[in-house]
Amino acid sequence: MYLPSFRLDGKTALVTGAGRGIGRAIAIGMAEAGADVVLIARTESNLLETAERIETLGKKAFVIKTDVTDRVQVEHAVSEAIRLTGKIDILVNNAGMNIRSSALDATDEEWSRIMDTNLKSAFMFSQAVGRHMVEAKAGKIVTISSVAGHVALRTGVVYAASKAGLIQMTKVLALEWGKHGINVNAIGPWYFKTPLTEKLLQDPDYLAEIHAVTPMKRVGELSELVGPAVFLASDASSYMNGQTLFVDGGMTIQGF
Repeated sequence: MYLPSFRLDGKTALVTGAGRGIGRAIAIGMAEAGADVVLIARTESNLLETAERIETLGKKAFVIKTDVTDRVQVEHAVSEAIRLTGKIDILVNNAGMNIRSSALDATDEEWSRIMDTNLKSAFMFSQAVGRHMVEAKAGKIVTISSVAGHVALRTGVVYAASKAGLIQMTKVLALEWGKHGINVNAIGPWYFKTPLTEKLLQDPDYLAEIHAVTPMKRVGELSELVGPAVFLASDASSYMNGQTLFVDGGMTIQGF
């Protein structure tokens, strides 16, 4: 009676940036929890690898190659996903990128690329899928932000601004759409082992700095991020709205 289901059986999840790293792990996790999954990214070969893994779990995977920064392609992807599956119960806004420039060196081009990929794409997908969810009077939106959207890091001002924007967007969408039965929440990861962080984490001095500000003294495993994502996509989080879960080994609470 008091333990809601963490299962996603009968649900359809759409995951952006699902070709590798965090997006691939979450997409597979959604399938392990019982969902069919629509896979969105630019590189079709990566998506096909994710799809193959999902299908070995006995779930359906739908590959839709999409430039997430292009509104026409985003609208097409959502329409195609609904045509193929009949519904979208869960949206995971994961697509993202970073260019590590200092504030004095950041260019307009970098600003546009980072903002379009990280923030604009998440809004466009939320808007397109949100129309469907408002009509259905139900839905779960999970957006991957970052600790950089909450605490200040030494570099990456544009990245930080985009991730802070995602946290605030999450709050406003939750406020607007909560009355329609839609839960909108976010996850703020710290360092996890992914293709994007692999080179950085091979630097022992850099890794030591990460450990120094992380109470758990290690980086995260992708499996440790999948659990919170499935939780926010499931009935177990039915009364959570507008929140950001920081999955960070305690990084954001570190003081002296």
